[in-house]
Amino acid sequence: MTEEEFEKTVEKALNDLPKEIFEKMENVAITIEKRPSPEQLRKSGIRAGNLLLGLYQGIPKTKYGRGFGNILPDKITIFQEPIEKLARSEDKIFGILKNTIFHEIAHHFGFDEKGIRILEKKRKLEER
Repeated sequence: MTEEEFEKTVEKALNDLPKEIFEKMENVAITIEKRPSPEQLRKSGIRAGNLLLGLYQGIPKTKYGRGFGNILPDKITIFQEPIEKLARSEDKIFGILKNTIFHEIAHHFGFDEKGIRILEKKRKLEER
């Protein structure tokens, strides 16, 4: 998939998420990179052989408070190559993107990994 095609698929996945999520998101930039840097892998605690599909960097909304004006936006990075390694079709790439974006946005709203797993299970049940 070309970078442009991948970018359009990311945009489609973003638009496919519930509208109320976007209405509550603040100060977040979503970027696309080919692959995570060694530093991003190290800071994320990703073990050799595992893939990092997305990365949230910022201050979750639950931590906002006084003095939080004029801060840099949170950043959600989506990594193209690891996602493509997991999925060989555009439909599968789209599904992985939706899940990855949902996961990283949940971090923006203050959820930790355990909380996100609970949200993801609930979301899968609702989609049935």
